[in-house]
Formats: sequence, C-alpha cells, structure tokens
Amino acid sequence: MRRQRWFMDRNLALDFVRATEAAALSSALWMGKGNEKSADHAAVEAMRKAFSVIDMQGTIVIGEGERDEAPMLYIGEKVGSGKGLKLDIAVDPLEGTTITARGDPNAMSVFAAAPEGCLLNAPDTYMDKIAVGPKCVGAIGLDSSVEENLHAVAKKLDKPIDEVTVIILDRDRHKETIEKVRKCGCRIRLIRDGDIAGALAPAIEESGVDILMGTGGAPEGVIAAVALKCLGGEIQGRLKLRNDEEKQRARKMGIRDLSKKFTMEELVKGNEAMFAATGVTDGTILKGVQFLSHGAKTHSIVMRAKTKTIRFIEAIHHFEHFPEY
Repeated sequence: MRRQRWFMDRNLALDFVRATEAAALSSALWMGKGNEKSADHAAVEAMRKAFSVIDMQGTIVIGEGERDEAPMLYIGEKVGSGKGLKLDIAVDPLEGTTITARGDPNAMSVFAAAPEGCLLNAPDTYMDKIAVGPKCVGAIGLDSSVEENLHAVAKKLDKPIDEVTVIILDRDRHKETIEKVRKCGCRIRLIRDGDIAGALAPAIEESGVDILMGTGGAPEGVIAAVALKCLGGEIQGRLKLRNDEEKQRARKMGIRDLSKKFTMEELVKGNEAMFAATGVTDGTILKGVQFLSHGAKTHSIVMRAKTKTIRFIEAIHHFEHFPEY
C-alpha cells in the first residue's frame, strides 16, 4: 500500500493538473461573454475527457450534482481508466461560473483526491464555515462568537484587531455577520463568488486575508478542506439544510447527525490527499488563462497533504495540440 500511495503522489500529480488545465482552457474561452452554462459545460466536458486516460479507479463524491441533474461528473460516477488506486474524487470543473461569465477575478478549475472512503460525501447544499491559515490553527471555533474568533485570530497573528482582514461572500444572509465584524473594527473583503478561493486565502500569506467566515457551498467546503490540509490551515463546517428533501439526501449520503460540526479530519481523513487547481481568471492564488498568438499559458498549483509540498506549474499549450491537452 505504501508503494501504491507513492505512485499516486509522484506519478498522478501531473495527470491531475492536466485535467484542471483542460477545464480551465476550455472555460476561459467563455470569459466575459455572459454565458454561465456554456462556460461550465465546456469545463465539465474537458475535465471528463482528461479523466478517461488517467490510471485510477475514481469515484466522484463531490461533483456537478446527482445523476439525474448532471449528465457528466455526477456524484457516484466512475472515472479513470479502471486501473490503479481506488480514489475518492472531488471536482469543481469551474469554480466561479458567474465570475467567468462576468470576467471577474478568482475563477479556477479545481480537483481533489484521496484514498477511497476519505472524503466526506456532502450533499449539494449550504455549509456554515470558518477557515484560517497555519498560524491560527486551534484558535477558532464554529460555535464561538464572531467577536471571540476575531480577537483570537488577532492574538495569534500578533496584530491589532483593526488590521485583521475577513473574507465574506457578499450575500444578504451575511448582513448580521458583516455588522459584527465591522463593530470589532476589522477590515472586510467582500467577494461575489469564489467560495474555494476565499477559503484558501487565509492560508496564503500574500493574500492579505486572515480568516473566512460565513455560509457557502457544502461541496466547496470539502474541496477547500483538502487544500487547507495541504497548506497547513484549518476549516470547520456545519451543514445548513434548507428543507426536508435536503435532509433526506444528507441521510442517504451517510450523515446521521444533521447538526454536526465537521472538523478538518472529518471532512478529509488522513494525510494522503492531493489538490490541484488551474486559474481561469486572475486571482489571489493563480493567474488566469492567457491566450497567445500560438496558444495559451496556464498557471496551476498542485499540493500534497502528507508533505505540505506546494508546486506552482506554468505551462504553454500550443493550438495544434489543444484537443489532447
């Protein structure tokens, strides 16, 4: 088993990046054109095609939706060549469909993998989240007040409370949280979309963000947990189920306690997970796809939880080889 895991870490990493590159290249063609569905469809088709030649026995546990809702990369779909390791796969072929359609920053193609049974099967619903970087691990809690968490982060980072920066999705549901953050004197960075990039930002020192707060997508929370485990950060989450149908779907996925607070280890078990992403539009972590006279340039990141290794990959793709990616 140790030998097999070594193979996944060393030999599959570049294959995973090829999959996110393919999705990013295809969806970037739709940047700023106002067509969310076409951008997302292009990313899904390209990523699925890339998966077909990767030697793995992958099962989508976080994907585009359930089988009846998503024709490709649906939850439960088998991907890969059918050879190699059995893996849980979590994907968001285009994290930020609205971002891409508008031409806004922080859209990316995202992939995460872990040994079978290691990723939480999260239903397509909301999740209340809090995320921080390595210096603040253990200092925050989903059940603590906004004020308690912000003061804890300020103390850990050894900075005045008015220099702490919070990233929050710009939604009406966060009005009360935003007011509390402002009363504490903290700075706020409001984002329209880009839930995964927002969760990663506190673990990237150059981002200028110290903590993520608020409610976003549950699937995105699991993917972000893989990335934060690789980066040495922390995320906690609790499902925000809106109706009986969502509650039934959560139970069907094996979640018995619907009000449970999920820790990092419960969102992604062990340290064999990997994360890869390619920028679609320029963002906090990655540059977007740049189209050149002869092809395009992509900027990607690939990370491994076990070693905390972070690799940035810049690639040039020539037009005549685009179908192969």
